[in-house]
Amino acid sequence: MTTIVGFIGLGNIGKPMALRLAQQQEAADLEVWVYDVAPDPLAEAERAGARIAGSVAAMAAKCDVLCVMVRDDGQVRDVLGEVLGVAGDRLTVVIHSTVAPSTPAELESTATRHGVKVLDAPVSGGAMGAVDGSLALMVGGDAAAFTAAEPVLRALGSKVVHAGPIGAGTKFKLARNMMHFIAFTAATEAQRLAEAAGLSLKDLGDVVRHTDAITGGPGAIMHRETTATLDPADFWHGVFSNVTSLGVKDLGFAIQLAHDLGVDVPLAELAIERLGPGLGLPDDKEN
Repeated sequence: MTTIVGFIGLGNIGKPMALRLAQQQEAADLEVWVYDVAPDPLAEAERAGARIAGSVAAMAAKCDVLCVMVRDDGQVRDVLGEVLGVAGDRLTVVIHSTVAPSTPAELESTATRHGVKVLDAPVSGGAMGAVDGSLALMVGGDAAAFTAAEPVLRALGSKVVHAGPIGAGTKFKLARNMMHFIAFTAATEAQRLAEAAGLSLKDLGDVVRHTDAITGGPGAIMHRETTATLDPADFWHGVFSNVTSLGVKDLGFAIQLAHDLGVDVPLAELAIERLGPGLGLPDDKEN
């Protein structure tokens, strides 16, 4: 059966997501409706094959799955307020916005009283991933809600992870983005060091993107099911011992260079202390 899907919020990422759904209507057996307060993205979505709803409530009254990609928690709550009361018990609301960790469960509690199911399904991959359907979607919610929305989620992204109960998707996204923005901050620290050493920052960026595409970047060390201290007999103990040895050596050289050049590198100084213990190796200072 055709899934009637609505999409609210046609911003920088929401618009290409909605366009992707419109383009996938026949292949994924979808009927796509869109709503936004801005007319231009609505017109673009209509040209791609979507139908324009007159209001959030009008959309909710006809949809099986309602995707929400608005700015913040307040706007998500406003949308849900317009949905409840007019939606039938067939409706599943999918929150793509990144919200506070407690918000999805609070919204689910309210929606359940109206027979409406809720998923939190924030995305990673940016506008580029939204355009070509290569987004990663991190989903929280019960099995029935996930099953109802799965055809839509699969049309939006090439990586769909059902992370657990309601709220798990948001917590997953926050952990992923924490690493993302800490890495950005580390990149600015490395740029300051490179600039002080007279190196090309553009070339450094090119090398980082090139090698991360090969090695996987920070994801290269994320294979274990736990962060517990490793047993010496564990396969990963040998791997991460080598990683730590190389890392401490190179961080030490980089920190020394930074000191010589008068560059402040607090993240590097923290990393040289925490790399081994973070990978699961015993902290020598505790022995």
